[in-house]
Amino acid sequence: MILIKNAQIVNSIHDKSEKTDILIVDDKIEKIGKNIEENPEKMIIIDASGKYVMPSFTDIHCHLREPGFEYKEDIKSGSRSAAAGGFTTICCMPNTNPPVDNRAMVAYIKYRAREVSPIEVLPVGAITKGLLGEELAEIGFMKDEGAIAISDDGKCVMNANLMRNALLYSKDFSIPVISHCEDTNLSEGGQINLGYVSTITGLRGIPREAESTIVARDILLAKETKAHIHITHVSTKESVELIKMAKEWGVNVTADTCPHYISLTEEEVLGFNTNAKVNPPLRTREDVEALIEGLKEGVIDCISTDHAPHHKDEKNVEFNLAASGTIGFETAFSVLLTYLVEKNRFDIGKIVELLNHNPRKIIGLSPNVIEEGKKANLVIVDLKKRWEVKEENIVSKSKNSAFLGKILTSYVETVIHNGKILKKDGVLNC
Repeated sequence: MILIKNAQIVNSIHDKSEKTDILIVDDKIEKIGKNIEENPEKMIIIDASGKYVMPSFTDIHCHLREPGFEYKEDIKSGSRSAAAGGFTTICCMPNTNPPVDNRAMVAYIKYRAREVSPIEVLPVGAITKGLLGEELAEIGFMKDEGAIAISDDGKCVMNANLMRNALLYSKDFSIPVISHCEDTNLSEGGQINLGYVSTITGLRGIPREAESTIVARDILLAKETKAHIHITHVSTKESVELIKMAKEWGVNVTADTCPHYISLTEEEVLGFNTNAKVNPPLRTREDVEALIEGLKEGVIDCISTDHAPHHKDEKNVEFNLAASGTIGFETAFSVLLTYLVEKNRFDIGKIVELLNHNPRKIIGLSPNVIEEGKKANLVIVDLKKRWEVKEENIVSKSKNSAFLGKILTSYVETVIHNGKILKKDGVLNC
């Protein structure tokens, strides 16, 4: 049994409690109320005074690298990193080696997760065989095996007719298509955002239209097929405007952006900082403000991390040779609190919606809620704690964080998944 004392519960913008106690028995919340009787011999007692208790987080876009790239990350290490950041459900992308493009690979991911992961890992299947963009993968078989969405993330499905067919099949099997929107004819050879910083550094730029043209194409295809398209890692102002227009049309479109896109700009790459090399690239201050406004208005539905671990040797090279991507599990919540709540006056309950309610709705899951009789999936966070992101404190195998050296406000102190303590007072126990 676990007893959390003096908890201030935040389930959503509209559901906040005064200080109360939470009693957890086995994997469920048995009782919520004031002055629940303590029994130190039979229960673990956690004092949440001055802190917030909220449902644990869900990430619908991450990379665990297994199988094939375990030197960067694997299901066990990635899951531990996610748990450290408060995520108890994560959806891993299929760009592994071999790719997750058939039912056997989906089954492998699920089996490995049951074997080594302390949290829930849900596979995303590929749209096309081998991620080659030439032939549809076994969408129905993968769905039957447990894939919760399909995506060729890391690559764009450039063939519009193939993408249309993928949407038609996804509608039949009731799963979303997660679209990596990048016109490779425009982005080929690019390193960073095309603009002022690319000019002064001499690095080849990627025009913003490389993203927005495919966003427009996929919205139109979704409009015609009436399928669910999910636009992932949105980075430009134009993409936000297109998604807003699509929602006004009644298109079945959802979208996410990532913590680094609502907080950092292209200027992070000055000095040739390869940890700030991501795809799509970091954009301008105007784009950051548009993304924040999109989150505020509900145009962008949720936050995903796009956790993309790379070995140090893949980042410690010339900028044009460096791999794209940043890790994100362990800093996501703190970045959102720092840049959305502190600096842009978002309600703390809005963060719960962005990290719990909305991502789970997109993939067809019920939200985690702190109520009697529900599964005990929750986090305890200290909103006042300030901390510096340092390599030595990162749980992930890879240390390529775009936030290294930055001071963030708020910290995930305790994480409970299905009644099991994975992290307590900042110490990971899984």
